[in-house]
Order: sequence, then structure tokens, then C-alpha cells
Amino acid sequence: MLRYLPYGLAMGIPVALALLGAVRLIGRRRKKEPAAVLPTLFFGFYLSLMLIITFLSREGGGGSVFDLKLFSTWGINDRNNALVLENVLLFVPYGFFACWAFGRMRRFHWCTLLGASTSLIIECLQLATGRGFFQIDDIVTNTLGAVAGYLFFHVVFWRRR
Repeated sequence: MLRYLPYGLAMGIPVALALLGAVRLIGRRRKKEPAAVLPTLFFGFYLSLMLIITFLSREGGGGSVFDLKLFSTWGINDRNNALVLENVLLFVPYGFFACWAFGRMRRFHWCTLLGASTSLIIECLQLATGRGFFQIDDIVTNTLGAVAGYLFFHVVFWRRR
């Protein structure tokens, strides 16, 4: 996956800057204090890197292939177990950076909803483009990863308080 890092970083610069501009514009319209630059840039970079990984590093799904059976990928073999763990780990930084960048995401239900929604969008795009399989397991494990990132954020910043 490291071979996709340059693509993710190249895409990350415009995505992070666009995200920062959008967040600041929305904040200005709502007359709220401006968003923190560094956390928003990190979130934008990671979002673009995650999208590059989920679309370029996966084999094609061969069209409309989807699996709605829960836990169908766990325990089959070591490769599938590694993919399940990879899905969890992929969303840990996402949950962390979302909490760091956006105050609303520091609430458990918002961070969980964001992780699940982002995962659902990725799965639907993979199904539509044939760049992966739509699996309910991926949505569950990605959401668990976002929750783990949420918890990690609160542990790190709880210590700082």
C-alpha cells in the first residue's frame, strides 16, 4: 500500500485545502470561531489517502458483487482475517482526525455516524465502479475502527487536560 502514498499525498493537498476553505466558509457564515488549520488539514490528507487506498489497492469486484452476510469474511483464512483487521485499522486515524478537526465529532454518536456513513459511501462507490466488493462486514469493521479512533482521541486529549 505504500506505493499509493505519493498519489494520496498529491491528492491530499488540494482536498485538504478545499476542506479547510469549506469549513472556514461555513464557520464564517454561522459566525463561529474559525476551524483549527492543522487538524482540518490532517483530516483532509487522511481522507484522500484513505480513498486512494480503498480504490487503487483493491482488486476489481467483477461488477455487482455484494455480500450482506454479517461476519462472512472472518475466520475463513488468515488472508481474510488480515483484511478484516486492515479495515478496522484503516478507520482508526479517520476517527481520531475527525474528532480533532471537528468539535461535533467529539460526541460518540456523531463520530460513529460519520464513520458508518463514510464506509457506506465507499462500499457503494466500490460496488458501482467494480473496484471492490460491497460487504456489510467492511461497514461494520470500518465503523469499529472509527470508534477506536474516537476512543484513542479521548485518551490522548484526556491526558493533556
